[in-house]
Amino acid sequence: MFLLRLALASLLNRRSTLLLSLLCIALASALLLGVERLRSEARASFTSTLSGTDLIVGARTSPLNLLLYSVFHIGNATSNIDWSSVQKMRALPQVKWLLPLSLGDSHRGYRVIGTSAEFFSQFRYGEQQALQLAQGAPFNDLFDVVLGAEVASALGYRLGDALVLAHGVSVVSLQKHDQLPFRVSGILARSGTPLDRSLLISLAGMQALHVDWQQGMPPAAGRSTPAERLRQMDLQPHSVTAVLIGLQQRIATFAVQRQLNQFSGEPLLAILPGVALSELWSLLGNLENLLLLMSAAVVLVGLVGMLTTLLASLNERRREMAILRALGARPWQIAALLQLEILVLAVSGLLCGVLLQQLGLQLAAGWLQQQYGLLLPARWPGLREWQLLGGILASALLLGLLPAWRAWRQSLHDGLSLRL
Repeated sequence: MFLLRLALASLLNRRSTLLLSLLCIALASALLLGVERLRSEARASFTSTLSGTDLIVGARTSPLNLLLYSVFHIGNATSNIDWSSVQKMRALPQVKWLLPLSLGDSHRGYRVIGTSAEFFSQFRYGEQQALQLAQGAPFNDLFDVVLGAEVASALGYRLGDALVLAHGVSVVSLQKHDQLPFRVSGILARSGTPLDRSLLISLAGMQALHVDWQQGMPPAAGRSTPAERLRQMDLQPHSVTAVLIGLQQRIATFAVQRQLNQFSGEPLLAILPGVALSELWSLLGNLENLLLLMSAAVVLVGLVGMLTTLLASLNERRREMAILRALGARPWQIAALLQLEILVLAVSGLLCGVLLQQLGLQLAAGWLQQQYGLLLPARWPGLREWQLLGGILASALLLGLLPAWRAWRQSLHDGLSLRL
């Protein structure tokens, strides 16, 4: 207890020089904890993007490409699925529900998804969480659109506002469906999934946008079908981009997957979302490890800075050590004093680092949510983060053995007649 009080007094006496060491440890540990928190939350958000869906079906392509464009809305499909094939899939006895997805249009860089009204009741994410509407209702009219939370927030849309969709997925599009504006009927509650950055319309609405298009070309000016006439037409889609399927019993998943992969009508690919998500995340594992390695290197630099400061101060403290020896302190007690100082300095730096991490993540939470759909709920460090803190503390004590050993050696040879 006496050594601890002495260590605290010694640190306070040299607070101006040791404050920089404490700051280095705090910043380095905050960076490491921040990267670990972002990594864990990103992985949780990634794997919980889709839940309760047993199969994703699309045109024959690679499993990762199908996952990317159907779930994350990244990239484009190589081909579409004919509507007759969708009807045959729906008729399979093992299929409980089926959600068709039609992609290809956008609004100011945000993807437009054409789907059925069942999407709002059957789609699940996270731990079997259902989609919730923050405002309004699902699409009912042919030209209703439901906005993702981020779309509504970033573009400032409210219920009843009119907007124009564009052909293609570019931020700037020269082919807009100006003649058929849509009305905002609902706004989804934030889910942390790609749906936050999407606009949902009916399959019939998607078909209505392209009724007058011929071979991928828009109609000439003044030759588009009026909205009222479109409402009276049978707007059954000719094809869709992908299909999400939920089965009556999960034990039938592999049998249905094999049946769809051998589908005779057209070349199809059916994938298991969980397997594809794990495969995709494994490809990102090297980048994840690289970020942690860089953060660990920053922590090491901070600890080496602390070690350098302590070693530089030893020569200035030789008279202090000699006086302690004259008062009866043993060499091991001198070494223990140095280790206690390092312990107090490291623990203080780590606590400051935890507070800096919490503050930094809370300040950046809104931006991360808006830009990347990454939710960062307020919580204290988890087990993995405490393990990292323990590793930093152990490394600090290990590095502290060097100045402690030097202080022990010097205290054996120095006396009150120390030459300065």
